[in-house]
Amino acid sequence: MQHPAVPDLSHTHTRPIHWVATATAVAAVVALSSVLQPDAATAAQPAAGPKTAPAHGTPPDPAAVAFPLECGPVKAVVQKTATGDLDGDGRPETVAAVHCDAPMGTPPDGVYVVTRGADAGKPRVVATLVDPKDRHTVTELTVDGHGAVRATLLGYSSSDVPSCCPDVTDDVKWRWENGAFVSDAPSQARTV
Repeated sequence: MQHPAVPDLSHTHTRPIHWVATATAVAAVVALSSVLQPDAATAAQPAAGPKTAPAHGTPPDPAAVAFPLECGPVKAVVQKTATGDLDGDGRPETVAAVHCDAPMGTPPDGVYVVTRGADAGKPRVVATLVDPKDRHTVTELTVDGHGAVRATLLGYSSSDVPSCCPDVTDDVKWRWENGAFVSDAPSQARTV
C-alpha cells in the first residue's frame, strides 16, 4: 500500500523556540493593549444652559484666609467646613472650624464665617461665631437649607475640668438677622 504524497510538515512540530516566540508575542499584545485604552465613555451633554458655574457661586476657600488665631510657632488648621448662602445675597459663604496645630492635647476650635466681596475678591473672615478662648471643640458643623449654621460643641462646666475631658455638649444654631449672626435659641447645654 502506498501512502499518498504528503508534504513534509516539519514546521508544525513544536520546539521550545516556538513557545518562547508565542509567549513574547502574547506579552507584547497584552502590554500594548494596556497602554492603548479607549477614552472613558461620557454621556451627551445638553446643549442648553451654562457649561460652568458662575464665579460668584463658588464658596470661598478657607485655605486662602488668615484666621485671627494666636498659634505661636505652629500653624492654624481648618478642621471642618460647611458652605451655604448665609445672608441671602445669592453668594455662598464658608463656615470653618479652625484650631492651632498643637503637637499634644485637644486645642480649642474657633468657628469663623468666610466670605468674598461682590467683586469676587480675596476671601476674608467677617464673623467669629465661636471664640477659641471659650475652650470649645467642634464635633459637627453644618449649614441647613435656610442658611442657618448649626454646630455641636464640646466644652467644660468649669475651669477645673481638665482639657482632656470635656463634660458638656452644646448644640447651637446661628442665623443672619439685621446685619449680624444671632443665636436662635438659648444654649441647650447638657452634661456628657
